[in-house]
This record gives sequence, structure tokens and C-alpha cells, in this order.
Amino acid sequence: MNLFGGIEAGGTKFICGIGSDPFSLREETRFETTSPADTIQRAIDYFLEQHSKHPLSAIGIGSFGPLDLNRDSSTYGYIRNTPKQGWGNTNLLGKIKEALNVPVGFDTDVNAAALSEYEWGAARGLTDFIYITIGTGIGGGGMINGKLMHGLLHPEMGHIFIPHDPERDPYPGHCPYHRNCFEGLASGPAISARWGEEAECLEPDHPAWKLEAEYISLALVNYICSISPQKIIIGGGVMKQPVLLPRIHENVKKLLNDYIQAPEISDNIEEFIVLPELGDRSGILGAFSLAKKEYGRPK
Repeated sequence: MNLFGGIEAGGTKFICGIGSDPFSLREETRFETTSPADTIQRAIDYFLEQHSKHPLSAIGIGSFGPLDLNRDSSTYGYIRNTPKQGWGNTNLLGKIKEALNVPVGFDTDVNAAALSEYEWGAARGLTDFIYITIGTGIGGGGMINGKLMHGLLHPEMGHIFIPHDPERDPYPGHCPYHRNCFEGLASGPAISARWGEEAECLEPDHPAWKLEAEYISLALVNYICSISPQKIIIGGGVMKQPVLLPRIHENVKKLLNDYIQAPEISDNIEEFIVLPELGDRSGILGAFSLAKKEYGRPK
């Protein structure tokens, strides 16, 4: 059996692992995302050690962005103008590929997670779905007609604009580019800055969660009306608050107001907007999938 390396490159932490599917995860390590040089070198050192024990056929990287995913571009594989301080214009793909000399697949972290949910999780059998992650940042990806979403660059679903009433919510927003876009209003750091306490420390009855559910629901209605997905999968640390998902189900139905005539929404919204079946493993498993796709590409 071919073994693959995977990197879930997040703005807060990197997760590196060895395997090929949910049943063969052999090794895993996690470390903080610090400077590009130090963080990438830790990943390289890990895979060099693992490669000496278990030869790897390829490596996949699902990374925070924005990314250059154009294979014809001189900066293909770079992290571009990211809000993550110090990481702008970092050649993530190139450094990993040069050090390890194996094929390296590369895509956004959300597309990687979407790919794993398509292969083994909540999106099995679907052709059109989206995967949203709400945590340190907010990102989205998924598939249209059975193909991962790309395009001019790649989707930036966290940076859409949603209604913001400054009288009700005077917090101006966290995003350094847009202030009160979806990410600026509803990411984990935005929750913490607004309420003066880390999101995971807020009680279920805290007013933060009512507001958070409303912002997420507004965004999802925009995606439903513009992309028409067969399912929406929402992951990330913020979604670990149990009160959120039921409120999102209720809010989305109210906001749509029966305009979208689909039984998946009107009769069974609990199966239409769901958490990832693979949980926190969606990202690293998706990186394995990217590695396998790259390994199988015609040379």
C-alpha cells in the first residue's frame, strides 16, 4: 500500500501525518504556526524522519490562504497576501517539494477538508456541496459538478459582506482588509475581541451565540441562493459550541422564507446543514487525498 504524507497548514497550528485513508493514519504531529522558516522546517524535518522509516509516495498540503493555485504561475504554491503576519508571499509548496523530492499536491485547507468529506464523510455521493470552516479565520470551498472549486483564484467565502447593525453590534470587525466582512464579524478572534473572553470560555446561554448564529445563517443563505449546494458542511473550532447548529437551522429556514422549494431544506434541514462526519480529521485526511491525486497525475 502506498503511504502518503499530509500537512494541514493552519494559521494557528500545523498538523503533519502519515497514512492514506481514515483507517491507516500511522503517525501524526502538531506544532504551533510561528515564522514561515521555522514552521516549514519543522514539517520538513518530520517528513524526512518518517520518509526514512516509511517511504512516501507523495505529500499533500491543505493550507490557509489566499493561495496561488495556478500551475502556470511563477508563484504557484505560494501563500499570498494573507492576514497571517509574516506569511505573505511564502513559497510553501516549493520548499516542501525541494526538500523531500516527491510529488506534492496543493490546495486550500477547506478544499482539502471538502475532498475528505466527499471520499469518506458527510458528502459521499454528492456532486455539489460546500465546506465552511469557522475558527481562527473563516474559509469555504467544496465541489461544483464533482470538481473542487477553483476559478480566478479560489473561493473566499469568509470575506463576503453580510448585514451589520453597528447600533446592535458596535464591534467594528476583525478583518484587516474589510473590517466587518463575515470573517471580521464571526471568526473566533472576532468573538473574543467583541466579548473580552475566548469563545470556548463563553457559556451556552451567553448572548454571543445568538449573534454568532445570526451571522452564520446570513452567510449560509447567500451561499444557498448563489451556489445551490446539495449540502453544507460546517467545521472549525467555533462550531464546537452545541447551541449553534440548531439555531442556524432555525434561522436559515426563517431567512429563506420558503423561497427555495426543496424538501432538503423545508423538511430535513438537519441533514442539509451538518457538521463534518470526520470531525477534526477532515483536514489531514484531505491532505492525504491531495497527495494521492498528485501521485496519480500524468507526468
